[in-house]
Amino acid sequence: MSEVRVIATPSLESRRRAFILAEDRIGHYPEFRTFFADIFDLDRVGLHEPGYLAAPSGTEYALVFIGRSGEPFPAGVEIYALVPALEPLDEQAVDRDLWAILRWMLRGVGGVWTLADLDAAGRLFRIPAAMG
Repeated sequence: MSEVRVIATPSLESRRRAFILAEDRIGHYPEFRTFFADIFDLDRVGLHEPGYLAAPSGTEYALVFIGRSGEPFPAGVEIYALVPALEPLDEQAVDRDLWAILRWMLRGVGGVWTLADLDAAGRLFRIPAAMG
């Protein structure tokens, strides 16, 4: 698999959610909130269920959207890898997947948010997934 894609709710049998990342202010730029609301139909679904993605490594991820009183929804997002219950997390694969998810997100957000800028920032901070 080479791309990130939205998937239906996967089976969670014999799997665990491994916390990967939290972004508690995705509404800092409204374009990001709009992107997630549109992709995961959050105006209808709300807090009822996470959104799910399949990433290039084949790992599936749950995006749990956070609501806060007085703020537009979603206010934040937590990302969890869905992994076999007792297996260790492949951190290098997760790093590559997160980079792919960021690129997928920026392609969807568009506007002033460019992949070239993300890649430049990744190289500047020496993020391994951005170096290849």
